[in-house]
Amino acid sequence: IVGIYAVSAASRERAQVMVPGVPLASVDDIVASAELVILAVPDDALAGLVSGVASRQGWRMGQIVLHTSGSYGLEVLAPAAQAGAITGALHPVMTFSGTSLDLPRLVGCPMAVAAAPAFLPIVQALAVELGGEPFSVIDSDRPVYHAALAHSANHLVTLVTQAMRALNTIGIEDAAAVLRPLLSAALERALNEGEGALTGPISRGDVGTVKTHLNALDSLEQAKHPDGRDRDIPASYRALARATTQRCEINSQITPEVAQQLYQVIDPD
Repeated sequence: IVGIYAVSAASRERAQVMVPGVPLASVDDIVASAELVILAVPDDALAGLVSGVASRQGWRMGQIVLHTSGSYGLEVLAPAAQAGAITGALHPVMTFSGTSLDLPRLVGCPMAVAAAPAFLPIVQALAVELGGEPFSVIDSDRPVYHAALAHSANHLVTLVTQAMRALNTIGIEDAAAVLRPLLSAALERALNEGEGALTGPISRGDVGTVKTHLNALDSLEQAKHPDGRDRDIPASYRALARATTQRCEINSQITPEVAQQLYQVIDPD
């Protein structure tokens, strides 16, 4: 490894811990020295970085240039490809902490890859060398692919922490311990059984229970935190209850009449 570019104090410290002895260097110095350049930057910074290096004639013939973005494919690397570089995308389907705990997570990790047909084996081989399982996602499908991952993983964190905050407000301090068995089982069943794993008041058509939930959450927000810090909890419950009602109706778990009663409770206005 010829160099790492890191700006913030946290990223510089992380580089020194994870790859000790590798020098911190400028983008241009790394691009000038490296046979393989990996661009692991925020999505919104990627296009400007690639075009900026291209404007300084940094990319060169035969150099391999990869990015790790889930939302972009090959098009964002076009300035490097025009200079003769071999371009590709390699996105691990995983959440990372930036510590050594991440390394075992690469083993068996699905990795979305993209490259021109002649170069696809190179990117696939790099994924395998990392311990991953490569699969292809074309550029036009990237927005849906990345939205699905963000919707599941990122919004899952929001959902779980909302539940933990709600439990905290009624005096349950170790909310994680209470939720862990339930959520672990629910996630495992959802991955194995799909919507067939759905249980709870909506799937049973318990309109009164859903109404009680919403009244409790609305009252909790007003009583505990009148400044509005928890207003996201009842809003999220309503949005997900609406979606769950729709899926239960489509799958004939509840009748259209019960679904309409639920919609009226969820969105009375």
